Amino acid sequence: MAELLLELLSEEIPARMQARAAADLQRLVCDGLKEAGLEFARADAFATPRRLALVVDGLPAATPDISEERRGPRADAPEKAIEGFLRGSGITRDQAVERETPKGTFLFAVIEKKGQATRQVLAQVLPKAMAALPWPKSMRWADRPGRWVRPLHRIVALFDGAVVGFDFNGLRSGNTTLGHRFLAVGEIPVTGFDDYRTRLRAAKVVLDPAERRAIILDRARELAAAEGLVLGDEPALLDEVAGLVEWPVPLVGRIDAAFMDVPAEALVTSMKSHQKYFPLHDGDGNLAARFIVVANTETRDGNAQVVAGNERVLRARLSDAKFFWDQDRKQTLASRVPKLAEITFHAKLGTVAARAERMAALARDLCRHLPGADPDTAERAARLAKCDLVSEMVGEFPELQGIMGRYYALNDGEPADVARAVAEHYAPQGPGDACPTAPVSVAVALAEKLDTLAGFWAIGEKPTGSKDPYALRRAALGVIRLIIENGLRLSLSAVLERAYWLYDDTHADFESVVDAGVEPSAVVADAVSFFADRLKVHLREQGVRHDHIDAVFALGGEDDLVRLLARVAALGDFLASDDGANLLTAYRRAANILRIEEKKDGASYESEADPALFEQDEEAALAAALADSGARARAALDAENFAGAMAALAMLRAPVDSFFDHVTVNCEDARVRANRLRLLSRIRAGLGGVADFSKIEG
Repeated sequence: MAELLLELLSEEIPARMQARAAADLQRLVCDGLKEAGLEFARADAFATPRRLALVVDGLPAATPDISEERRGPRADAPEKAIEGFLRGSGITRDQAVERETPKGTFLFAVIEKKGQATRQVLAQVLPKAMAALPWPKSMRWADRPGRWVRPLHRIVALFDGAVVGFDFNGLRSGNTTLGHRFLAVGEIPVTGFDDYRTRLRAAKVVLDPAERRAIILDRARELAAAEGLVLGDEPALLDEVAGLVEWPVPLVGRIDAAFMDVPAEALVTSMKSHQKYFPLHDGDGNLAARFIVVANTETRDGNAQVVAGNERVLRARLSDAKFFWDQDRKQTLASRVPKLAEITFHAKLGTVAARAERMAALARDLCRHLPGADPDTAERAARLAKCDLVSEMVGEFPELQGIMGRYYALNDGEPADVARAVAEHYAPQGPGDACPTAPVSVAVALAEKLDTLAGFWAIGEKPTGSKDPYALRRAALGVIRLIIENGLRLSLSAVLERAYWLYDDTHADFESVVDAGVEPSAVVADAVSFFADRLKVHLREQGVRHDHIDAVFALGGEDDLVRLLARVAALGDFLASDDGANLLTAYRRAANILRIEEKKDGASYESEADPALFEQDEEAALAAALADSGARARAALDAENFAGAMAALAMLRAPVDSFFDHVTVNCEDARVRANRLRLLSRIRAGLGGVADFSKIEG
């Protein structure tokens, strides 16, 4: 068994593309090998800023010999049919074999294919895989054909230590590579993967991205500890920086004290987004005046000039941030409100200024459902929430919207609740994002998301199976979390309808952009249905069964999520008990009998059973239990005691079991039979008042 080594050396590949490109190269080459009949033991791909590498172990020297047998027409078939078979099989009539089968004598072609040398197969598979690499963006260059992500300089292709010769994009494969762009000189001949990796390491190239990440992380932590500081958890930045260097050299730099009065989020964003630096923090989590930069070189002065150069560049970056901070504080957030009219929220839904007015009105209304929320404060916070969009800082760093609004609100002397709500009104933005709990923040965050959902539903811009350009699923999940985690008692339909009509109040052309012929009530109902689907997704992650949610939603009119979840939880507990499981079986039995008999009779048996027609004690006992259980369940439901409602249902188990054990429903007497079917309909109706048990699966 032998080894394949492939290296593609190019100009710097964007860090965000490297991992995917390495995986795609491995997939394409391995698929080509399997298609050619070549088995292998394992394959590993690697990426650095300048190279993609692939090693495949356990390849045979040649593809196996193949004996293929094809059955043709009958031996006495017309000549044209036989000639077609011979021509398609590549044999003559003398080479065809006649064989007796249970269906007669047929012609067979036995085709022997000799194995092909693996090196010859690789010369076809490798360039095909390289050409098929699906780069997000690629480029052409003047003196070579084809496209690739960046200009390609060298190709190393070795099988069992010898060159696999082929041409690709004007280059001929060979056995020499190059080391680090600045720290190594001359070509490096290689004979195999171990030799290749060792020689690259000597030439200041760490091939494995995971090893580069480990080097950066370990050394950065050492440098931080030496300063008495802590390196934060920055996995995405670590991955990106590991894709920018072949020989990682972490260094520590200083931030000028003059910049430390700028909000830490602005400094961190500038360092991470623009310079790819790692911020350091003190033991209390405060930003320290230090940073980690990862160089891709070593210098004779111990990288002192590298550190100084990066400090100089960072100084210029942070000077911009400080300038924006100083300039923005010269205007209050409230003074920026008119400028929101210059920003379009959506072409059909008006400006951000109109959106802010709707949010203010809706946040005020929502305070009725939020104990401790002051309507005036919520209205003020909602009106100011979007004002930092027209600040210099957010114009430079859009990811700071909301965060900078809080700083500006505090600078303006706004109440702490207003500042907090401005910062939190986008939250939660994902499953891992913290959910606001302060009443004013919750009101403004809900208003922001409900306004979004009502508007886009009104104009028919709903998510599809593959597209959600306005992040409406995220907005709906945000509403669900805000309601559930804060225990808010409100009607989704009512607040969505209020959000819908606020558009009519603030948008003069609203009637012209809504879906033609669609009533507002239908828009709201469809949006609530969407919430039901999102709720299933949210609860499924917590282990709640979707059919339990369906069983409660199917009753209709339930859009209080807190109450709905209490019903779902009680239903789940009930069905997990012996009484619940047995009663579900009885419900299905009753429902199945009724469905069959009602269809056969062309009649409905929904009316009350007549006690005068009871012939057995079990009938009377069941009727009495249904009446008692129904009354108890209704009283418990009215009191929102859903566990009590389920307990009332559990009372039915014994009389229902006894009824099915001792009573024949389809008896000879038509009147008694009909009366017994009415009893079954009471079982179905009694349980159906608590949940639609027909939705329960399993």
